[in-house]
Amino acid sequence: MGMAVDGLISGLNTTQLINSLMQAEAIPQTLLKNKLSDSTTYITAMQALNTKVAALATSAGALAKPTGVDLHTASTTSTAVTATAGTGAVDGTIDFTVDRLAQSQVTVTGPLTQWPDQPPTLTFVAADGTTKQVTAASGSLADVAAAINQAGVGVSATRVAAGLDPSTGQPLYRLQLSSTKTGAAGAFTAYRGTPADVAAGTATNLLSDPGAAQVRAAQDAQLTLWAGSGAAQTVTSSTNTFSDVLPGVSVTVTAASTTPVTLTVARDDKGLTAAANSLVTSVNDILSLISQKQAVSTSTDSAGGTVVTGGPFTGDSTTRDVNQKLVDAISAPVNGVSPSTYGISIQRDGTVTFDQNVFATAMAADPDAVKGALTTIAQRVADASTAASDTYTGSLSLRIKGEQSTVKDLNDQITDWDTRLADRRSTLEKTYANLEVQLQQLQSQSSWLSGQLSSLPTASAS
Repeated sequence: MGMAVDGLISGLNTTQLINSLMQAEAIPQTLLKNKLSDSTTYITAMQALNTKVAALATSAGALAKPTGVDLHTASTTSTAVTATAGTGAVDGTIDFTVDRLAQSQVTVTGPLTQWPDQPPTLTFVAADGTTKQVTAASGSLADVAAAINQAGVGVSATRVAAGLDPSTGQPLYRLQLSSTKTGAAGAFTAYRGTPADVAAGTATNLLSDPGAAQVRAAQDAQLTLWAGSGAAQTVTSSTNTFSDVLPGVSVTVTAASTTPVTLTVARDDKGLTAAANSLVTSVNDILSLISQKQAVSTSTDSAGGTVVTGGPFTGDSTTRDVNQKLVDAISAPVNGVSPSTYGISIQRDGTVTFDQNVFATAMAADPDAVKGALTTIAQRVADASTAASDTYTGSLSLRIKGEQSTVKDLNDQITDWDTRLADRRSTLEKTYANLEVQLQQLQSQSSWLSGQLSSLPTASAS
């Protein structure tokens, strides 16, 4: 907090005088702050650019892989059968019938008031012969169900109300046991007793208890290829999804059907067109951002003069180099053939355009050549983008790190100036305060002298 020394004796506006002097003293710090603002704006713009370039490196790299252009669609003639084409899919068709769906096993006990054995011990035998024992905390069917659910035996248990015992009036319950996965591999047999009892043949199969039943048997889903012909062949799956009907194709069924279903796999020209268009759009987005940040704007100052203001990237060699390398990557010939042959063209204003009609014509004439060219272009774009955006070696990343170091140094210098200016203001305030004190002392001395002089006797006229 400054000292209040405004003209008590001198009549000077000392505060205003000191502020004017401090404005002159602070000019170097103001220049540093302006430079800091410019650097911060530059870093923000560079980070936005780097984010876009890094995203392009990832997407272009994915498109450059063989799977990036090996796109197919899969369709069926049944609403109950869906198909998806993935990596390794090839064009073709095949007919099949859906014989049955996959299902889990469901078994229920007879009506019980509590578990008949003490301690309540069960043994589950899986389809592969594995045995697991479960022992409940009490004979309560709720405790038995909880013990089964916590044992991880591949079976879930639910207590279901089953009326009242006619002789005692107590509530009856059934225990529903369901395999936790579909398919024949999820089948199980439940016994009352220990694994040793099962091995000795003395354990009781739950299905032999009064009122117990197997509601549903575990089974695999099944398709029959070329049904009705001498080459008929079945395909099974533990779920309702099949991954081995055709290479790279996943088929999911929701209902059985004796009517043959036709599965068709075809080249996905629409998806490939979208991929090429996306590549061009991403490159254009980056070129547009660089252009916008390089643009110079003009304005008029208060005196009517023209003020020219550059953008964050105006004259910046790093962004100019990134721009040129991306243009070269997407527009350079592939095996002597211009990308414009495939619909990718560079314009006079530096933007890149994509003509879907030209691309479609090229695909119809030679799809392999188009795929190869698109793979090459995507790889070049990916390489140029990676060279710019790599976290450790990318030209943009390194430039950002360098500017961030500059910002840190500028902040340190500005902080030093804060201390220096505070000391300077304190010195000026003390100087002007001392001036007022000295003036006050001189005024006091002047008043004393005036008093002394006035007390002297005056000489009379002769």
